[in-house]
Amino acid sequence: MLLELQIQDFAIIDRLHLRFEQGFNVLTGETGAGKSIIIDALGTLRGERVDPTFVRAGCARARVEGIFSLDDCPHLLPLLAENDLLAEGDDQLILAREISAESGRSVARVNGRAVNSAILREIGSRLIDIHGQHEGQSLFNPRTHLELLDRFGELLPLRQQVADQLAALRAVQARLADLRTGEARRQARIEELELLRADVAAAKLKLGEEEELLRERSVMQNATRIAALADEAYRALYAGAEGRSGRSASEAMATAVNALSELARLDERAGLLAQQATELQYQLEDLVIGLRRYRTDLDVDPRRLDAIEDRLTVLRDLQRKYGMDVATLIERAARAEAEIEQLSNSAAQIAALEAQEQTLLAELARRAQALSHQRRQVGEELSRQISAAMHDLAMPNVRFAVQIEQVDDPGGPLINGRRLACDRTGIDRVEFLIAPNLGEPLKPLARIASGGESARLLLALKSILSQVDEVPTLVFDEIDVGVGGRAGHVVGQKLWMISQRHQVLCITHLPQVAAFANTHYHIRKEVAAGRTRTSVELLSLDQRIDEIAAMLDGAPNDHSRANARQILERAQTWKQHRQAELAAKH
Repeated sequence: MLLELQIQDFAIIDRLHLRFEQGFNVLTGETGAGKSIIIDALGTLRGERVDPTFVRAGCARARVEGIFSLDDCPHLLPLLAENDLLAEGDDQLILAREISAESGRSVARVNGRAVNSAILREIGSRLIDIHGQHEGQSLFNPRTHLELLDRFGELLPLRQQVADQLAALRAVQARLADLRTGEARRQARIEELELLRADVAAAKLKLGEEEELLRERSVMQNATRIAALADEAYRALYAGAEGRSGRSASEAMATAVNALSELARLDERAGLLAQQATELQYQLEDLVIGLRRYRTDLDVDPRRLDAIEDRLTVLRDLQRKYGMDVATLIERAARAEAEIEQLSNSAAQIAALEAQEQTLLAELARRAQALSHQRRQVGEELSRQISAAMHDLAMPNVRFAVQIEQVDDPGGPLINGRRLACDRTGIDRVEFLIAPNLGEPLKPLARIASGGESARLLLALKSILSQVDEVPTLVFDEIDVGVGGRAGHVVGQKLWMISQRHQVLCITHLPQVAAFANTHYHIRKEVAAGRTRTSVELLSLDQRIDEIAAMLDGAPNDHSRANARQILERAQTWKQHRQAELAAKH
């Protein structure tokens, strides 16, 4: 709900800070005092369009800021989280908007972070709903009627079943569409896969083969140098054993071992040195043996190098042809068999999926028809309740109806001999209709001409649908215009009932409506230092009596004050009685 509203340099408001309460808040004052300006300021927080005329004369910019509690709007939290606008643990939300006098452009912020107008509208419209005689509010938008009807009738779980069934059907239809692509495309794909598989099989590709060939080629290309180095190393280690002059490393090592062994017998401290020398001699002998074997294996065949080059050419031609490495080629060839099988058997798969499609369509038809049937029953109950509410509001001849229609679609589910269009909400197109006067035909709600009729119908709808409306703060701007005192008492009752589930802000000229408020504010226009400004005052009980007396008789006097007290007492008695009834129900 709206906790605080701060307005600065907006129209004739210089600075205004309002704290609103839970329940029914009413604002009264003379015509022109600035009540509609407060509504306009709230509209800016809903993302409505602004222009330079909103800025107070002589000021550079106007600013409006609203602080909202998030306790009563959990439906808003996912949207805030999605846009990273809410820190963990936050239980309040601050919407702010600044309007430039020079350009008329505005900057919107949510919790101090700048956002575009689309995000502000989406957030603001979920926090505040403003209703007036000629407002294009959500109740008069046909796109909201189905949602309101389903929420009123608690049909959302059944609607979700339809949505789930439709999703399953769409998945099968997407697979069918893939399989129903042209036969030529399917055949071309089969040929492409078979060629890949044949090329990979003919080449006898092996994982790691290319790397091994490159290593072997490198060795053969450097064979002369490799042989010379190996021979040189061997001679250095073991040349003496082959009768060459000089001593080999092996001979030198043997001499050192003999000397150290003799030394260890003479001095035990040399034992470790003798042991290390013996181990080195063994390692040297192993090295000599390994080097001899390596020299023997260096028998290079020039024809082998040609074979390696030919094999590498085969591998690289395949990689260029298919644009993938050897490992990927082997993997794709292994998977090609399964894909060829699937493509070759597409006719059987299409037949199976078509049968599955018909089964899903039949189940979708059953669920959508059940939902539609429930909607018609709920629509009749909603019509009955709204007609009764309009009778209370001194409009006994009003007829209200919920129109439910369907649209044909050759690909939709078959219901009662018709194939009908179906989306996630079902097969129904819902719109509220009304006939304000006796003998007139029902017409779409959005085309109502009379402001008074619109206001009272709006109130009747809100009084019934408020239990399913998620918007926490509802603003009613003079919706009692054209309503007499007797009906005004009923308007006050219905607004108070709405305030049991929502925070209600109401601008009214009817004392009978004002008497039902939990909190009463008085708006006045005053002149200070040669400038006109609007101020708002929270009224005490005595001040409320004077204000209602003034609304009754133009100025407070003993007679009007007595009438005001009676109106307030009657409203208080009715509220206490209703509160007791509501408590007993729960």
